Amino acid sequence: MAKRTALGRGLDALIPSEEDQIHSGGVRNIPIDQISANPHQPRTQFNPNELTELANSIRENGILQPLIASYDEENNQYILIAGERRWLAARQAGLEDVPVLVRQVNEQQRLELALIENLQREDLNPLEAAEAYHQLIESFHLSHDEISTRVGKSRVAITNTLRLLKLPDSVKQALIDRKISEGHARALLALPTNQAQIAALQTILNHELSVRQTEELVQNMMGKKRPGAARREKKPELRALEEQLRQALGTRVDIQPRKKGGGTITIHYYSNEELDTLLQQFLNE
Repeated sequence: MAKRTALGRGLDALIPSEEDQIHSGGVRNIPIDQISANPHQPRTQFNPNELTELANSIRENGILQPLIASYDEENNQYILIAGERRWLAARQAGLEDVPVLVRQVNEQQRLELALIENLQREDLNPLEAAEAYHQLIESFHLSHDEISTRVGKSRVAITNTLRLLKLPDSVKQALIDRKISEGHARALLALPTNQAQIAALQTILNHELSVRQTEELVQNMMGKKRPGAARREKKPELRALEEQLRQALGTRVDIQPRKKGGGTITIHYYSNEELDTLLQQFLNE
């Protein structure tokens, strides 16, 4: 059995392995109408076709992995922590009850655990993750560092994701619809106005620009010309190394080698807050 990634401290204690579930007898069948959705569920987009496929599978094979919920005594309801997609598909399949692991958690833990589960499965789009991080800040007063510790992401990744909430609605919708990637969206954040960001978005969509081309478009719109008009195309291995650094640091990185050896590495940042998080990452503060 594959081992879970190390996202979130304490998640394994809440979501035991299949072997633990069998031996503990902690799974019980609960009427599906006695279960409510998690009010802090960060995932808001559920593909109808995928839900139908899952419902068909559940109809044939049942639910192979139990849902996780906590019990609300005041309302005599079980509130989902993890498994909303399976719950929705089970309702569609016509099941009357579903297997549930019951765990007691508070409101903050319910949001954290729902967020962690979705991040582990890569089910959240970047804006859903940003909204969940924002809720942890606004409702539970967590800092970026505290969120980083809880969900197993770097602080700079948390900060960069939160910045997506500043984008105009049309850019956000393009990101939700997967017409652009998070890399495109983050490049647009460097533009000073919503109008400029929307104009750049239209250029991206009309010409199907890559993230790299979008970054160059943004630089040109800001009046910053590329160094060396006839710059040679970089070798694939150098592009791959730039992408590795981009993923590790959460921001654009350029590597410029010299003909006689050596070269420069340029790390881009798009706000003072992002510079602060990068410095803390480098200095281990």
